[in-house]
Amino acid sequence: MHVESPIGPLGIETEGGVVVGVRFGSSVGALAVAEPVAAELAAYFAGELLDFTVPVEFRGGSGFERAVWGEIAKIPYGEMRTYGAIAIALGEPGAARAVGSACHTNPVPVLVPCHRVVGAGGKMVGFGGGLDRKRRLLELEARVALQRAWG
Repeated sequence: MHVESPIGPLGIETEGGVVVGVRFGSSVGALAVAEPVAAELAAYFAGELLDFTVPVEFRGGSGFERAVWGEIAKIPYGEMRTYGAIAIALGEPGAARAVGSACHTNPVPVLVPCHRVVGAGGKMVGFGGGLDRKRRLLELEARVALQRAWG
């Protein structure tokens, strides 16, 4: 199925109600409005949902990549972490580049928010969906977080 979004169409692959893939720019299939993931994505892009609850399953990837994806999933809405901070959290302080590679192969971006991972000093670098999409996702979350904090 595909979901239209402010950052372009998202191809969503589900199996038995579990999301196993999200692809940027994919419009294969028809929008299945009844799918919980479609409803959650719509709420996320409307600024109404901060945490996804749909089940996600990582298929493929090395043990390190899966560990990176798990660590990324812990980054709170509206916050960012550096590639280096993720590497340190995993006990691999010299693996910032490997973390970047793992982010690039994240099978379920947006739901597992690799857009919240930035370069040293907050630099906007790397994103499988392109830097414009990354910037737009971060801007959405920053705007919503500020609105919630300040009314």
